[in-house]
Amino acid sequence: MKKVLLISSLFTCLQVSAQTQRDTISLQGTWQFREDPADKGITEKWFAQQLPGTIRLPGSMTSNNMGDNVTIHTKWTGSIYDSSWYFNPAMEKFRQPEKCWFPFWLTPVKYYVGPAWYQRTVNIPDQWQRRRIILQLERPHWETTVWVDSHPAGMQNSLCTAHEYDLSALLTPGKHTISVRIDNRTKDINVGPDSHSITDHTQGNWNGMVGQLQLVAGATVWMEDVQVFPDVANGLAKVRLKIGKGNASSVGGKVRLKAYSFNSGAGRQVPQLEIPFSLQQDTTTVEISYPMGKDIQLWDEFNPALYNLTVTLIRDNGEQQSKQVQFGMRDFKADGTRFTVNGRPVFLRGTVENCVFPLTGYPPMDESAWIRIFKIAKSYGLNHMRFHSWCPPEAAFSAADKTGFYLQPEGPSWANHGTSLGDGLPVDQYIYDETNRITKAYGNHASFCMLAYGNEPRGGKQAAWLGKFVNYWKQKDSRRLYTGASVGMSWPWVPESEFIVKSGPRGLRWSRPPGSSFDYYDKIKEQKVPYVTHEMGQWCVFPDFREIKKYTGVFRAHNFELFREHLSDQHMGAQAEDFLNASGKLQVLCYKAEIEATLRTPGLAGFQLLSLNDYSGQGTALVGILNAFWDEKGYVTAEEFRRFCAPTVLLAKMDRFVYTSSDTLSAKVVAAHFGNAPLQQVSPSWRVKNKKGEIIAKGILPVTNIPLGDNISLGEISVPLNRISAATALQLEVSLDKTAIINNWPLWVYPDTLNMAAGDVYITDTLDAAAQQRLDKGGKVLLLAAGKVQKGREVIQSFTPVFWNTSWFKMRPPHTLGILCDPAHPAFKNFPTEYHSNYQWWELVNDAQLMELSSFPATYKPILQGIDTWFLNRRLGMILEANVGKGRLIVTSLDLNRKLETRHAAGQLRYSLLQYMSSAAFKPAANIPLAAIQELFAPQTIKGVNMYTKDSPDELKPKKTDK
Repeated sequence: MKKVLLISSLFTCLQVSAQTQRDTISLQGTWQFREDPADKGITEKWFAQQLPGTIRLPGSMTSNNMGDNVTIHTKWTGSIYDSSWYFNPAMEKFRQPEKCWFPFWLTPVKYYVGPAWYQRTVNIPDQWQRRRIILQLERPHWETTVWVDSHPAGMQNSLCTAHEYDLSALLTPGKHTISVRIDNRTKDINVGPDSHSITDHTQGNWNGMVGQLQLVAGATVWMEDVQVFPDVANGLAKVRLKIGKGNASSVGGKVRLKAYSFNSGAGRQVPQLEIPFSLQQDTTTVEISYPMGKDIQLWDEFNPALYNLTVTLIRDNGEQQSKQVQFGMRDFKADGTRFTVNGRPVFLRGTVENCVFPLTGYPPMDESAWIRIFKIAKSYGLNHMRFHSWCPPEAAFSAADKTGFYLQPEGPSWANHGTSLGDGLPVDQYIYDETNRITKAYGNHASFCMLAYGNEPRGGKQAAWLGKFVNYWKQKDSRRLYTGASVGMSWPWVPESEFIVKSGPRGLRWSRPPGSSFDYYDKIKEQKVPYVTHEMGQWCVFPDFREIKKYTGVFRAHNFELFREHLSDQHMGAQAEDFLNASGKLQVLCYKAEIEATLRTPGLAGFQLLSLNDYSGQGTALVGILNAFWDEKGYVTAEEFRRFCAPTVLLAKMDRFVYTSSDTLSAKVVAAHFGNAPLQQVSPSWRVKNKKGEIIAKGILPVTNIPLGDNISLGEISVPLNRISAATALQLEVSLDKTAIINNWPLWVYPDTLNMAAGDVYITDTLDAAAQQRLDKGGKVLLLAAGKVQKGREVIQSFTPVFWNTSWFKMRPPHTLGILCDPAHPAFKNFPTEYHSNYQWWELVNDAQLMELSSFPATYKPILQGIDTWFLNRRLGMILEANVGKGRLIVTSLDLNRKLETRHAAGQLRYSLLQYMSSAAFKPAANIPLAAIQELFAPQTIKGVNMYTKDSPDELKPKKTDK
């Protein structure tokens, strides 16, 4: 007889509905425990001894404050491409035993990699005699080996599903000791040290068991697996039931199916169906077509209607066993380059979930925690989540079912950085094993719509391996769509994939003045299947140090503490919140521009942001508008974000955002509409407002119907700007009347002609003798120093902020996070601005030099400040003012001299500075020695950043041309 050790369907979505307290023994609580760092427990037969310590489960060693203290010698699970922390003298104070603050990721309170032993004594009741007994461990990390008393019961190593052991032959009535050895080392199966299933970059390589821990007694004839295949077109639920038996001879009986819709408000009962079964072998499969009756409730993001299916096995001898399965009637398909749900086109607005859970280190095992996450994501307009190189637990799928979210779990692998895919390594088979376990455990969930092997593999034969992997799954299970891997552009194409997740259609095309008309069609036009943008965004924001106090669980935010102290050392600690908010506004501007470009791209299937919330590892990647706890940071609300990220988004196609008073504002208004149904007889309207909210122009576009799709034309806007005589900041706002659908864009209008008379201001591009003489005599000097700065020339600036972070990408430019200024400063009286970057600054700061101000007084603040990467926190400026000797000086590294007839923002800023310098308001507060100014232009060696590591991420390695 086959001995069944792994019955993953008994856990997860298949729950015993008729269980009583007698059928289950909870194993939650106190266990005996012992660490095994020398790996001698098996040899010394610890399973036959009482372990000396104790531990609380469910939980991890870290949550029980067990393991080793973190030191500079800790051997982590994860790649480090910036080793400067270990060697840089400036970091020495953060390498002390009492102050060991790592910058790479969050620091666990304790750390342990190796075998550890867990032991529990149980009393098996007499009524369990001759019953089938399963040990259920919902999510251990990682490899478990089980003994009952001194008898081995097997080994399992899933990172994605429950470990379940059939202990029927070992657990006779009476007292027994169950020993579980958990080993979280990477051994023969190497999924990749940066895989989010195991890495210290995200959840941490923890050792323990979480979720349900229990013994379950069942019948000797059981349902080993129940899978439901919705057939929406024919109104059927095709049920595939695998029945197993123990020592019984041939078994007969009937299967009863009964379903009802429990969350749609309709309360639909499906007529009961019974069919006979006969079991001669150890297992048999029964397939049943179950008519779902009239008024079938379909599942999607708008109406996540679910059914509970009760499957009852009734033997001829009267014995019964029931299981409940949660499923949805939905059809997720590809139609050309579009995804469809139940025949309706859908656009995926997704985020990447990276297994970052700072309080526990492991993912939530309760449904309520996941419902909170999905509701937050939905409030920001999202409908999709990709799980980067890991698979969430049952609770996540159930929560996504109920909230209406499309999920792409992955095998638990980023087969790179020390391993590879398709080269015959054990990981090749492990991915097949894991994805089979995943689909068996979670395959009935309506939210489980897509599947990939994992993330960005290494290996010369990866494309062939991935092609076979996709074909295997296309043939085996039609309930979802399959792709090989989620990858960047340098990875090979896998033509067998049913959809593509690749990074081609992303990025901001801001090598020219920004506008809102570009799209990514040139990147996808050759593709014939849905194309989803891989890891879009990655725009950084300055750390929010208010977040530090939230880390009260298994991690400490010592990286944040290091950055905060380093910022204070550079005399800018008081500006931290200003840096956060200013960089945050630029981050949102970039996300808005990129998301709107995807919505303008004809036929694009969706995007996956990296990510809506922060990524705590890989050097600390602060790319989220939400923090690691899914909480707001304070510079954008969900309502504001939904203006440009929602089922229905209005788009204004404009070539530019900066105009002169002789121009006409022209915009083509289109809609991207992927709602529940077409919109009938809607009335679009528009208005142009000034900073006071006053409407200076408005109009109504034709009443129209809006079908489902992208680039639905709504009309055109044309507004002559000749009535505007002074520099003015405006907003263009477009909305659909009697709805909450609205979007807006900033605009600037500058006068055509300006009086650039310098008056008594001496303008120069060099701090020459004439300039110094003017200062000595109490005069005013405007030093236009673009291209001549030496101190700070190693700092490379773009209009866009840091991508991912400068540590992981080894100081790949840009190095800054935007600007900070005081809009009320009189220097900006004639140059409307906010305190942060916006489009009018593009032609000024993109590729502009910055001045490094370390030799200036500690309290000095420039008129226009650059926000540096938080790893270096250099004091940077682009416009300075000072009393120098008897005179007054403004220095700018911005180009305010070249082609001002076409660079209207530059001309307007120059005009505003001259007006300020000619006014009584020009009274610099700081006295700066002439030598400190001269030092900015003195030849000096560029200060390079030594990373002390030769290796680099794949994106920085030489690219091979796809063949």
